Amino acid sequence: MGLIKKVLLGVAIVGLASLPHVWANPYYIHLMVVIGIYAILLLGLDIVVGYIGEVSLGHAALFGIGSYTAGVLNFQLGVPFLLAVPASIAVTAVFGAILALPALRVNGPYLAMVTLAFGTIVQILINEMTFLTNGPMGLSLRKPVFFGHQLNGMDYYYVVLAALLLTIVVVNRILKSYLGRAFEALRDSPVASDCMAVSVYRYKVYAFVISAALAGLAGSLFTYSEEYISPNTYNFELTILFLLAVIMGGRKTRTGAIIGSIIIVMLPNWLSDIELFRKIAVVIAAIGIVYVAYALVSRKRTPQEMILPLFLTVGLAVFAYWIENITDYRLTIFGVMILFVVYYLPDGIMGFLRSIVQKFRPQWIHHHEIVTEVGDTKHIWAAPDHPLTSKGHLLEVRNMVMQFGGLKALNEVQLEIAKGTVHGLIGPNGSGKSTMMNVLTGIYKPTEGEIEFNGKLISGSTPSDIASEGIARTFQNVQLFGEMTAIENVLVGLHHTYRSNLLGIIFNTKHYRAEEHAARLRAASLLKFVGLADLANEEARNLPYGKQRMLEIARALGLNPSLLLLDEPAAGLTAPDIKELIVMIEKIKEHGITIILIEHHMDVVMSISDTVSVLDFGTKIAEGKPAEVQTDEKVIEAYLGGNADEQAA
Repeated sequence: MGLIKKVLLGVAIVGLASLPHVWANPYYIHLMVVIGIYAILLLGLDIVVGYIGEVSLGHAALFGIGSYTAGVLNFQLGVPFLLAVPASIAVTAVFGAILALPALRVNGPYLAMVTLAFGTIVQILINEMTFLTNGPMGLSLRKPVFFGHQLNGMDYYYVVLAALLLTIVVVNRILKSYLGRAFEALRDSPVASDCMAVSVYRYKVYAFVISAALAGLAGSLFTYSEEYISPNTYNFELTILFLLAVIMGGRKTRTGAIIGSIIIVMLPNWLSDIELFRKIAVVIAAIGIVYVAYALVSRKRTPQEMILPLFLTVGLAVFAYWIENITDYRLTIFGVMILFVVYYLPDGIMGFLRSIVQKFRPQWIHHHEIVTEVGDTKHIWAAPDHPLTSKGHLLEVRNMVMQFGGLKALNEVQLEIAKGTVHGLIGPNGSGKSTMMNVLTGIYKPTEGEIEFNGKLISGSTPSDIASEGIARTFQNVQLFGEMTAIENVLVGLHHTYRSNLLGIIFNTKHYRAEEHAARLRAASLLKFVGLADLANEEARNLPYGKQRMLEIARALGLNPSLLLLDEPAAGLTAPDIKELIVMIEKIKEHGITIILIEHHMDVVMSISDTVSVLDFGTKIAEGKPAEVQTDEKVIEAYLGGNADEQAA
């Protein structure tokens, strides 16, 4: 951390610590406590929403579980604060796992519905289990006692502040680690994540459990803050508020969680006073009009783009003076705010502020961590975790059938891939090449047949398990993690090299630091190997297309594979890029890595392949040396629709 950041952090902590003395009113102190508690929950919710890209409508329920765990333990059993809070974290984490196991088998709106149903069920159970929760009557308790001293509102503010600062440190370490990179990779490309030995299902469950644990911590702190809890607190409106906070504050940022918590704590207060709401609506309308006028005069926006924001801001002011009671319209206003932010501020307030700051940032300063150390590219190949057997072929495909309904995309295909060779796999469009690639990497489970890799049957294994065995791949359509830098993409490929657990990450142990340093050194070396050392800190989505192809190869090499599958790597490349690709494939082969190459550019395949297999309508029609395959009559007919004699004529 740079000196400036340390100074700013110190100033921020001192400022937060002094707030109760600046605003000594108990009401304001209570609001600041709630803001801190909500910020803890939002830091966890952002892992699910911001990093793995799933919408959870069940976090109000998890918040309630944490609250009631602490409340029941204290009210029914007299368990002290320092035991009730860890118990709340543990119990809520278990419920997070219970929610994740069925919910994460679905995605998108289906997942949102499952989490919403979970929240509804939890609220009903809290209300009905009177023997435990006291039902609608709720639970009452007092703030904790430390060393015989009963904490007051100001004392409890510092307890929450300490918990918030600790949460920020823990979450920041997790999200900057290989776990955080795994979470972020899931959002950008689940398929590529699985093929990098990062199990989509497993790490989504991890994300939900960590997020739920933080919701449990927030819930337990909330119970002692309010000194009374009831089932109605954890309703659907609270769920919407949490989601609104993450979206408005800005995903993938710790500051955004704090901004979001301030918004959702203060927003209900603003919306409870009709006169205050009307004044705020008029100010928003005025700002909207000024912004629209500026955008139109400077020609940064078209009139069509400005119609909706102008209508919404002015309409909000008119609406504020039209209604007499705002309480009935609160959810409607929340919904409109979410739609507005999603459309016009997709990265939230913090994302908007970052974009402004970056415009004035000197070009030589980059907001990502700079890679200053690059290892020798001669030493980027680690000792394999999957030692090669000395006999037979590296890969054997026997009687492979892949059937989709009544269509056989692969029909009794046999392949034998010799070690240390480049094996070309060609055929017309629809011949089954990509299907074979997906079967070999576990994306498709074969209908019939066997795949033996390095003496072990891998047929039907998951993509992450197959990747762990030493099979890496690239994709026909580039599947990079666009919001991550080039070096972070490669570090995902090196995910398998980490052995430290969650505690090692949280406590930043010497062993974990050594692993991270070694992985970053090796990742930088791989980037140098493919010619991307100067672009290590550039976001993958900003790279030229040819460089993206090279980055995908570097990421695949991070798995330290015995077998590398290249799916049309020359597609869309310029002639110079294709020449660079051929050189790269030859360099990889020199390091003893076996390659299966699917490619439509025949000059590429024929120039570097040792053996070529040809598929047509899912059946292997030819195999042999490139020169032999080129003159095979069946191959000529499959590609050109004629026979060899006609082509010669």
